[in-house]
Amino acid sequence: MQLRSVLMEGTRVLRDAGVPGPERDARVLLAEAIGMPVARLTLEPEWVVSEDQVKVFHGYLARRSAREPVSRILGRRSFWGRQFEVTPDVLDPRPETETLIAEALKGPVPERLIDLGCGSGIIGVTLLAEWPDSRAVSTDVSRPCLEVTRRNAHHIGVADRLTTMVSDWFDRVEDTFDLIVSNPPYITEAEMAHLDPDVALHDPHLALTPGGDGLSPYRVLAAGTAKHLRPDGRLLVEIGWKQGPDVAAIFKAHGLTDVVILPDLDGRDRVVLGRKPA
Repeated sequence: MQLRSVLMEGTRVLRDAGVPGPERDARVLLAEAIGMPVARLTLEPEWVVSEDQVKVFHGYLARRSAREPVSRILGRRSFWGRQFEVTPDVLDPRPETETLIAEALKGPVPERLIDLGCGSGIIGVTLLAEWPDSRAVSTDVSRPCLEVTRRNAHHIGVADRLTTMVSDWFDRVEDTFDLIVSNPPYITEAEMAHLDPDVALHDPHLALTPGGDGLSPYRVLAAGTAKHLRPDGRLLVEIGWKQGPDVAAIFKAHGLTDVVILPDLDGRDRVVLGRKPA
């Protein structure tokens, strides 16, 4: 079959399944199936797709129609210009998290930073890649998550400056840091019933919600700054878009100053920043 026909068929299948952005997803999945850059598809409409490649593409379409995210089908996610491995054990990184990276990079370069609840490791690994003189610790309660983090660190070339540790937030952490970063689970128990199936069916439940009001991780993180954040150090966290005022209040209650709520590219509250007084 010609590439043009295969792509049209794939788009129709995903559209009929109610998948958002069917044209985009069909293009990405077809490019993967035939080993061709996505940008080249429009230049090769008459390219002959083999029977085996069509079978692979149909398998991808079936998975996407069942609302498995494209990143999980491919096993990788683009983040801050780099490719990161993702597995069923880790939260699928979201573009909104780049808001946290952008804000972190505006501040002073830390000697040491810690990424708590690291998942795939995208935050700590990305910051190490941008700060070649920094060192980092990445923690998670999940050993499989830490294995993914280590592989991503090796792939990006920062493994020699990253230490991984099994820890429930600060429980096993003893050191102090210039920067603490985290994208904790923050979806409320009530919101879980209304999640998009791409998220609800494929992201680890533990990475999505702490239960209750969704704010318990922020209370732990803010409290931990007393022992683990150096004077004039910063705490940056990702939040749910309705949580800005509550998280800011938690930061202030634990003595953090210069507390700021920052929006993502869609204008929704996405990051809260606080500083420990010098």
